[in-house]
Amino acid sequence: MTDVPAKSLIQIARESGEDAAPEPVDLGSRVRELRKARGWTLEQAANQAGLARSTLSKIENGQMSPTYEALKKLAIGLEISVPQLFTPPVKGQVNGRMAITKEGEGARTITTTYEHELLSASLTKKQMLPYRARVRARTLDEFDGWVRHDGEEFLYVLTGTIRLFTEFYEPVEMRRGDSAYYDAAMGHNVISTSEDDATILWVTSLA
Repeated sequence: MTDVPAKSLIQIARESGEDAAPEPVDLGSRVRELRKARGWTLEQAANQAGLARSTLSKIENGQMSPTYEALKKLAIGLEISVPQLFTPPVKGQVNGRMAITKEGEGARTITTTYEHELLSASLTKKQMLPYRARVRARTLDEFDGWVRHDGEEFLYVLTGTIRLFTEFYEPVEMRRGDSAYYDAAMGHNVISTSEDDATILWVTSLA
């Protein structure tokens, strides 16, 4: 049986989303929106950012292009990062999404090293990919090199004991209740060290 790399799970999750080119952000409108969201007047926001009221007014009305120093002051005053000034708000965001996966009803993917059960598979455009895995591998020789992919990953041991191998760290012995959080671009593999196959919960970021 050919092993299916973990990154394929992420590709599966992303297939349900749509890639859309980001719309250009109107900086003035964005600053005004952020200011009003905080309930601040022009004068209050200007004082908070250490800018003249007239300067902030011109920025909001698109009458001047702020320097980087002014952008930094704005970001600090609004308690956000500079990139967030240019990040459009999410349109049509749904705040009440939910997906329930009953025991044994997840979408299963079986490989020679793991048996994955995708959770919340019906929910599209997720920012995280949760899945439960039964760890079948017992040695590193069963893997075709490191597993690596974009994003960050959280691992939590549900049953049994495992050994977590990573590219830049010594192997770590883990048992029920232990967890790890790591950059998924770093090579990583997991094997079971208990008599029965261990089970783990994995959560991978998709953003």
